[in-house]
Amino acid sequence: MDANFYDTLLDKNKEWVKEKIDSNPDFFEKLREVQNPPILWIGCSDSRVSANQIIGEDPGEIFVHRNIANMVIHTDINMLSVLDYAVNVLKVRHIIVCGHYNCGGMKAAMSNEPVGIIDNWIRHIKDVYRFNNVELDAIEDETERLNTYTELNIREQVYNLAKTYIVQAAWEKKQFLHLHGWIYNIGNGLIKDLGYNLEDNNDLTSVYKLNGLRKNIGY
Repeated sequence: MDANFYDTLLDKNKEWVKEKIDSNPDFFEKLREVQNPPILWIGCSDSRVSANQIIGEDPGEIFVHRNIANMVIHTDINMLSVLDYAVNVLKVRHIIVCGHYNCGGMKAAMSNEPVGIIDNWIRHIKDVYRFNNVELDAIEDETERLNTYTELNIREQVYNLAKTYIVQAAWEKKQFLHLHGWIYNIGNGLIKDLGYNLEDNNDLTSVYKLNGLRKNIGY
């Protein structure tokens, strides 16, 4: 069974290539020239949430970083490298943090059960609960509490993006860069804009605002 499944993956790739060429003979010729995506997508690793598919975009339109529960952690060199390349090389215009309801990482963060090495990652998600424990503890329905927790986590990650030197330096240079928080409903396929939209650091607490960026970025 596993061997047959594995073999079908390459067959499916060939079918996909044929479909693309049949509908657009120049599809791959154009795709290999250069990538110029307007969007950086920071999403969850969940197999049910594919960035291109759920917003109907072709390959080449979205630069993607995914991890468990769509986190923006300031010590994550992988995320920071993706962010730096997206902002300073690709010059993306929008960064979308997209979480989803019924997220396993969020469920684990609400639980007290140990999982393993991933507990070190989930601890960052638990911090978001601590920041919002009064609001969350007041919600009696567990599903509603989890949904609210997931939305609050997305908000926190959008603000974590705004705290970075990379994003603030881009804003200092008057580079067009908007941050957004979205949530995806796996049950009906719809995306909701949560209203966490930033285009400068005015909504940050003053302690997070970086001074002297003009000198550091060569002004």
